[in-house]
Amino acid sequence: MKRFELRPNSLIMSCSGTIGKVAIVPDNIKKGIINQALLMLTPNDKLNNIFLKSMMESNFFQTLLSENSTGAAIANVASVKVLKEIKIPLPPLQEQKRIVAKLDTLFEKIDKAIALHQKNMDEADVFMGSVLNDVFGEFKTTKNISLKDITTKIGSGSTPRGGQKAYKTEGISLIRSMNVHDNGFRDKGLAFIDDEQAKKLDNVTVKENDVLLNITGASVARCCIVDKNYLSARVNQHVSILRLKDEIIPRFLHYYLVSPSIKAELLQSSSGGATREAITKAMLEEFQVPLVSFYQQQKTVTYLDEISLHVNKLKQVQKEKMQSLVALKASILDQAFRGKL
Repeated sequence: MKRFELRPNSLIMSCSGTIGKVAIVPDNIKKGIINQALLMLTPNDKLNNIFLKSMMESNFFQTLLSENSTGAAIANVASVKVLKEIKIPLPPLQEQKRIVAKLDTLFEKIDKAIALHQKNMDEADVFMGSVLNDVFGEFKTTKNISLKDITTKIGSGSTPRGGQKAYKTEGISLIRSMNVHDNGFRDKGLAFIDDEQAKKLDNVTVKENDVLLNITGASVARCCIVDKNYLSARVNQHVSILRLKDEIIPRFLHYYLVSPSIKAELLQSSSGGATREAITKAMLEEFQVPLVSFYQQQKTVTYLDEISLHVNKLKQVQKEKMQSLVALKASILDQAFRGKL
């Protein structure tokens, strides 16, 4: 397999599954080989490897790759032949270095601006966490009640036999830990099962206003309220359903569980697992929640909803600015390889 050995300063490109991701092999790399999902390109002395990497990451090159590929899509780049047939602009080596230097200067400024917007988003999250801690800190002297006494259901599901291979392209939603986030439900990666598979998981049918909590793995203690647009649904073994009695407002419990100080308690409870973090059903049943009036819950939720709305608007503005900067980088790359930089 010697011809598949990594060569320092060569480029490797993903050619199966995720297409077109490019990286330069570090010059201090130890021995290694690439598998069938990667292609390796070793520039000759007429081609700067950073110039080549930048060009391959541009929309300019990706369009060329698409135009020179066979099949309906570039789901797989079948062979090195596809790349060999692509014609690219090849300015003199000195010009390549000038373009690389220009890109470095421009991208450094753009990356600093992106980092600043990301910092603003992070600080907004910190602020929201501080507000949550302050609000629920005031309830410390309040009488507590066990989670089992305010719920009608605490339970997790399972994965259908066959694992991911058994999932369907449509059908009944199977909610997994990747769908449960503190700032809301996410449908990215949402799995589906058929009626027969769902029937075996009837005991973990998700209902409107259920609070979902991740109970194992790296995302343990992440929490959200189910999105009713994906009902009826089931959960797998990594997600627990918390179904509340009428006297408890779901958003009140959600805010309580995602507040940093309370999440820290949950994580501390989960650290007893030998090989991975986990929160057991017994831990959840005994977990303490402040016992406050329905009116106080409503007042708390209304206040936190208002703060959350302002924070999310701020984060959305920052996110849009970041997306614009990323688009600017792509535009600059295209100009560079069309001779306009």
